Amino acid sequence: MERSHAVRNVLLCTLTANIVIAIAKVWYGHFTNSISMTSDGFHSFFDGISSILGLVGIWIAFHPPDKNHPYGHRKYETLFTMTIASVLFFTCYQVLKRVYGSFQEGHRTVVTEVSFAVILVTMAVNLGVMLYELKRGRELQSEFLLADAQHTKSDILTSFSVVIGLIFSRLGYQQADAIIGIIIVALIARIGYQILKTASDVLVDTVCIDTFEVEAVVTAIDGVRGCHQIRTRGTAQAVFVDLHIQVDPEVSIERAHSIATLVESAIK
Repeated sequence: MERSHAVRNVLLCTLTANIVIAIAKVWYGHFTNSISMTSDGFHSFFDGISSILGLVGIWIAFHPPDKNHPYGHRKYETLFTMTIASVLFFTCYQVLKRVYGSFQEGHRTVVTEVSFAVILVTMAVNLGVMLYELKRGRELQSEFLLADAQHTKSDILTSFSVVIGLIFSRLGYQQADAIIGIIIVALIARIGYQILKTASDVLVDTVCIDTFEVEAVVTAIDGVRGCHQIRTRGTAQAVFVDLHIQVDPEVSIERAHSIATLVESAIK
């Protein structure tokens, strides 16, 4: 439960930061008629939604095993991780709608010194959030925190694109704002795909430990004559390993059981 509380505390901190950032970007983007800044603000807003989903997912994931879930509830964290990808793809849809509207109707972005100040300050905050989530995600071996850190990374990339768009808009290239919006969509979609692939690998039980390493550890144990059918699945925080070991046929059941216990300890 300590890990669960630690992950939740990280998500609460990032949720607060994302709400403040989103409000600043959306309000000022709407005020200056900037598609790229407003879209970036919605991206930050969906960052906050993903943090809320993470709080729910972590709470479910750390429920102990029960009759209907003998392997525990850890995959719920993976399932909620996939929702981050869904949120990112929805963000892409929202940005593309605004880009399409700008090309159809035409618009003029008002660029001021405050525009650059807002976006640069929020970029600095996002950088701090991302580094914090990466550090804690690795320490706690949390899929969700690591995925959410990638989500925040996409915020930094899109904010950088917004800065470029503001520069070109101020130079008189008004379509630059919409073009930057398209670039933002590509960056967000790429990160969404990476998150989706990583999470789906866990759900479809992709190998998570090198079987040759497992075999080397097991065959080095006294009494083991060989091992085969090694299968691994799960996450770094919850790994499941299945395998068959071979022993001399004349050893007693008690001795064979002792060898199996040594194998379990060595793998752990």
